[in-house]
Amino acid sequence: MFTGIITDQGEVRQLEQRGDLRARIGCTYDTSRIDIGASIACDGVCLTVIELGSDWFDVQISAETVSRTNLLDWSEGRPVNLERALKVGEELGGHIVSGHVDGVAEVVGIETEGDSTRVTLRAPEALARFIAPKGSITLNGTSLTVNQVNGCDFGVNVIPHTKDVTTWGRVVLGDVVNLEIDMLARYVARLQDWA
Repeated sequence: MFTGIITDQGEVRQLEQRGDLRARIGCTYDTSRIDIGASIACDGVCLTVIELGSDWFDVQISAETVSRTNLLDWSEGRPVNLERALKVGEELGGHIVSGHVDGVAEVVGIETEGDSTRVTLRAPEALARFIAPKGSITLNGTSLTVNQVNGCDFGVNVIPHTKDVTTWGRVVLGDVVNLEIDMLARYVARLQDWA
């Protein structure tokens, strides 16, 4: 489990197709404190550490994960949002995030609002019904608050701090981002389907 509070900006250093996709991610984490088998959210995707170096870790990514995320667009040098798994007793600063990405959304609008940036995204129709104003959403691993919803389009505001400590400071029109809907919204909708 994660919180959507990004703790490092990593960089894709190497990509290799070995049956599954293998990625090397550079980071500033103290890798001596990361175990093989640990989960790290990379742009919101929960991935398992399979090898470690002094300032990097390797992950193996299944074809299923690649098909549901923006990892197909990854290239060497790409910055990625990173978050270590939540430990019991730690502060839950964002919202409960599983790291199981539901799909991708496309950036269709960017507008300056004061010091913040309003980003409008278009979700797949099947996921749009789970997105509600003032609800939580995870985009590229970042816990954000939905400001408005119009059909499949929804907007979030990104404050300067978030732009500085995540990849949101580099967002451009047409970017495809990993989207994880709020877990509570998912269960409420499922219960309504059974009612």
